[in-house]
Amino acid sequence: MIKTIIFDLDDTLLWDKKSVKTAFEETCQLANHKYGVDPEKLEEAVREEARKLYQGYETYEFTQMIGINPFEGLWGNFLDDHTYFKKMAEIVPNYRKDAWTNGLKQLGIEDEEFAADLAEQFPENRKKNPFIYEETFSILKKLQHDYQLIMLTNGSPDLQNTKLTITPELKDYFDHIIISGDFGRGKPDPSIFEHVLETAGVTKGEALMVGDNLMTDILGANRTGIKNVWINRENKPPQEVKPTYEIKHLEELFDLI
Repeated sequence: MIKTIIFDLDDTLLWDKKSVKTAFEETCQLANHKYGVDPEKLEEAVREEARKLYQGYETYEFTQMIGINPFEGLWGNFLDDHTYFKKMAEIVPNYRKDAWTNGLKQLGIEDEEFAADLAEQFPENRKKNPFIYEETFSILKKLQHDYQLIMLTNGSPDLQNTKLTITPELKDYFDHIIISGDFGRGKPDPSIFEHVLETAGVTKGEALMVGDNLMTDILGANRTGIKNVWINRENKPPQEVKPTYEIKHLEELFDLI
């Protein structure tokens, strides 16, 4: 019998992709006003340059293990007490500036000062655009009386807590919030799922994992023997990793439990 439901945060409850996309649109619009560049092309260029730079840093392996993507590096501060987070905090100011500088260069514009402005503007735009899926609160409200709710999210504690600070209503629904950067390993590592079960005081048969990412949420739950639900809002095709259940909308959870 299910006693505990474990929810992923980004793109399961919070619509992080939309927040990042909106921040890019608003920031790239500034370059359109100044230089007449195509905002979509600039976004594509900056995303590409950011990925390239991100993979070249000594922190890359750590960010892979904890689960921090290149676009979080474009707005997070990583004020966390860990050697690698401290290194990231040192790296990100230049990383942001270089990503925007190189992105503009791809489109034939050399203006480092303006790139630095855009790099500063992007985090502001991301913070003022927190999107939550419309069904998130109603689902959590219905579930909280009958189940222990746990949030299990990959990332930097500083950044994930920033996301929760700008959507303050979310925290109150959860009995525990577990962030990979606090634990030291991220999904899909089985150890963080075992840590969740221990924290919740339940067996693997009494828990259910709900998440949007097959390679972290679902793979990790499978490895730990926890039943899971893949929320596939974007109609992605089936992959090698097989979820226990698949839904397109969080409301469908009620039919499963």
